[in-house]
Amino acid sequence: MSELKEKQIKILEVAVELFKEKGYMGSSVRDLATKLNIKAASLYAHIRSKEEILEWICFGVAHDFFEELQEVKNTKVPAQEKLNLFIEKHLSVVLKNRDVTHIYSNEWKHLEERLPEFVELRKNYQQEVEQLISEIYEAQNWELRSPAFTTRFILHTLNNSYFWFKRNIESTSEITDEIRDKILFGLLGNQK
Repeated sequence: MSELKEKQIKILEVAVELFKEKGYMGSSVRDLATKLNIKAASLYAHIRSKEEILEWICFGVAHDFFEELQEVKNTKVPAQEKLNLFIEKHLSVVLKNRDVTHIYSNEWKHLEERLPEFVELRKNYQQEVEQLISEIYEAQNWELRSPAFTTRFILHTLNNSYFWFKRNIESTSEITDEIRDKILFGLLGNQK
C-alpha cells in the first residue's frame, strides 16, 4: 500500500470505517463519497471502483504476511524460537490494524477480477507456513500427524485473534503471550 497517493490513503481509511460499519457488500461508492464529503463522481478520479479498495486491503495485508514470514525464515534461531517468532510476527500483522484484518479475513471472497490471484496467494502462504512448521516439528523431533491441519489451525487461530483483543482489557502483549503458549504447548502432542 506504500504506492498509494495521499488522497487514496484517506479514501482507504474512510472505506475501512465504512466496510467495518456496513460490510463490503452493504457499502456503496455513494456512501463512501458522503463520508468523504465529496461527490461520488469525484471519487473516481482517485479509484477505479469499490473493489479496488478491497484489493488494496487484501493484497496489502497478504504482502505484510509474506514479508514477516520471509524474515522468520531467514532468521537463524533454534526451531522452537522460530515458531515463537512466526507466531509473534503473524500476530503483529493481524493486530496492526484490527479493522483491516477483519475486512481481509471476511470480505476477500467478494474480490471478483483478482479473486483467483488472491486465492492462489493465500494458498501459497499456507504452503510456505506448512513447510516452516514441518521443518520446526522435525527439528524438535515432535510428532506432526497432519501438517496441513496444524497449519490451518494455527493460521485460523492467529487470523481471528483480533476478536479476542477487542473484547479483552488485557494488554496486547499478555494476550499474544497466551496465544503463543496455547499454540506452542497445546499442539505438541506426543513427542517421539
